[in-house]
Amino acid sequence: MNSLSQLGRQLLGIWKQLGLNQRISVVLAAVVALAALFSLVFWSSRVDYALLYGKVDDSEAAKVLAYLDESKIPHKLGQSGGAIYVARDKVHYARMQLASRGIPRGDGVGFEIFDKPNFGISDFVQRANYLRAIQGELSRTISQLDEVEAARVMIVMPENRLLVDSAKKPTASVFIRTKGHTVLAPSGVNSIRFLVANAVEGLQANQVTVVDNRGNVLSENGENDSLVGLTATQLAARRNTEQYLSKKAEGMLEAVLGPGQAVVRVSAEINLDSLSRTEEKFDPDGQVARSTTLNDEQTDTTSSGPGGSPGITSNLGFDTNTTASVNTTKTKKKVTNNQYEINKTVSTMNQVPGGVKRLAAAVFVASRFEGTGTSRKALPRTPEELEKLRHIVQSALGIQVSGESRKDEITLEEMPFTDQFADVAQDLSKTEKKQFWWAQAQNVAYIGLALGVLFIFWRMLKKTSSEQMPASAGSDDFMISSASQAYGNAPSRHGGRQPMNNPGVVTVETLNQLVRDNPANVTQAIQTWLGRNSAN
Repeated sequence: MNSLSQLGRQLLGIWKQLGLNQRISVVLAAVVALAALFSLVFWSSRVDYALLYGKVDDSEAAKVLAYLDESKIPHKLGQSGGAIYVARDKVHYARMQLASRGIPRGDGVGFEIFDKPNFGISDFVQRANYLRAIQGELSRTISQLDEVEAARVMIVMPENRLLVDSAKKPTASVFIRTKGHTVLAPSGVNSIRFLVANAVEGLQANQVTVVDNRGNVLSENGENDSLVGLTATQLAARRNTEQYLSKKAEGMLEAVLGPGQAVVRVSAEINLDSLSRTEEKFDPDGQVARSTTLNDEQTDTTSSGPGGSPGITSNLGFDTNTTASVNTTKTKKKVTNNQYEINKTVSTMNQVPGGVKRLAAAVFVASRFEGTGTSRKALPRTPEELEKLRHIVQSALGIQVSGESRKDEITLEEMPFTDQFADVAQDLSKTEKKQFWWAQAQNVAYIGLALGVLFIFWRMLKKTSSEQMPASAGSDDFMISSASQAYGNAPSRHGGRQPMNNPGVVTVETLNQLVRDNPANVTQAIQTWLGRNSAN
C-alpha cells in the first residue's frame, strides 16, 4: 500500500514538473492508447458472421431461425430479410443439422416429394405430385440465373384419357422476379422457354409464356400459323436487316470522314413468302423399254378314218380293203408383248423467306467548314467526292442501281449538322470535369489540413524544451540570482559545472536541471522568493 501511495506521489510530482504542452501530449497519447485498446478489445470480442442461407422464403426462414434459437447459435438477419448469417465456425455444422431435418426446402416442392413411400394413392394424385415436382425443380433452376431473384412455373397438361385429342397440347407459364431494376434480355427469355419446353414431354417452346414482376410479357408469340406470330417475326427480321446494313455503311463512312460525320438509314423490303413447288415433266420421245414378253406356240394334229361312201360296211367297221383317209394339222403362234416407260422428270423447290427484294438508302454527310467564329464558312465537296462516297455506300450495301431483277435506290446529300447537342455535351463534359477537380481539391485540402495540424502539434512539442520563463523586476531578480547561484554551485551530470547560457532568463530546462542536481538549494530559493512576494 505504501509503495502504491509512493508511486502516486512520484507520478503527481512528475506531472507537476511537466509544462502545458507536455501535459497535452501525455493526455493525447493516453487517449489514443485507450482508444486503440478499446478498439482491439471490441473487434476481438465481436462475432464474425458468415452467410448461412440467402434468398430464403419467409416460412422456411422462420423454421431456420427457430432451430438457431433452440441451438443457441449466434445469428442475424440481412437487411433484406432473405439472408441469414451465423457465426463463421458454426456455418457447416448448422447446415448439416438443418439438412438432416429437411430445412429449408427451397422454392416449391421438388422430387423430394417421392422420398417418402406413399402406398395406396390414386393415379391422379401420383400424376399431380409428379407435376408439382417438375414445377418446383424448374423454379429452383430458373432462380439460379444471375438476373433472376425468384421464379414460379405453372404447367398445364392435357387430361390422360383413353381417346387422345391431338388438338390439346401442354402449355406452361413462368413468372420471374428480376434483381433490382434490371430487365431480362431476350436471350435469357429464350433460354428459360427452351429449358421449360425440354423438361416437359410434348411441350413446345412457343407454348411457354414468360412474365416478369412488372407485368411485362417477355416472350413473343412465335407461332408460325398465327397472324400475330408472323407479323412479329417479319418486323423483327426487317428491323435486324435494316440495322445491320445501316451500321455497316456508317462504319465505312466514319472511317473516311470521322466519327459523327455521316448518318445512314436503310429501308429494306424483305421477301417473306415461303414457297414449295414440285414439277413433273413427261417426255414422249424419250421412251425406255420397261419389259418384253415373248410367247412362241406350235401345235401338230393328225387324224385318220375309213374311206368310201357311208353305208353298212363302213358303219360296221369291217376291213374290206378300202383306202382310209388321214388328216394332219399344224399350228404355229408367236406373240411378243413389249412395255415401254415414258421418261418423267420430278423437281422439288423449297424457297425459304428472308430474301431482299429491294433496298433504299438515305445518306447524309456533314458539310466541311474552315475558320472559326464569324469567319467560319462551309466548303462544299466536289461532285467527284460525293460520287466516290456514293460508290462506297453502294458497294457496302450491295445496292443494284440498274437491273431487271430489282431496282434499288440510294440518296446521298451533303448538309451541315447542328452543333446544339454537341455544345450541350461539351458543357456537360466541362461541368463533370469541374466537379471532378473540385472533389479532388477538397480531398487535397482535407489532407493538407490534417498535415497542418500535425505540423503545428509537432512544433509545439519541439518548443517545449526551450520555452522560456522571463524574469520580471524586483523579486524576480532574486529568483534569477538564487537559481543562478544554485545552478552554479550544483555539479552537472557530466562531472563539471556549466555556466548559464542566458543570465537574463531561466528556462524550464534549467529549472529541471536544478531540481535534479540540487533540489535543496532550489527549494530554499523558491521559499525565499515566495516569502518576498507575500511581504510585498
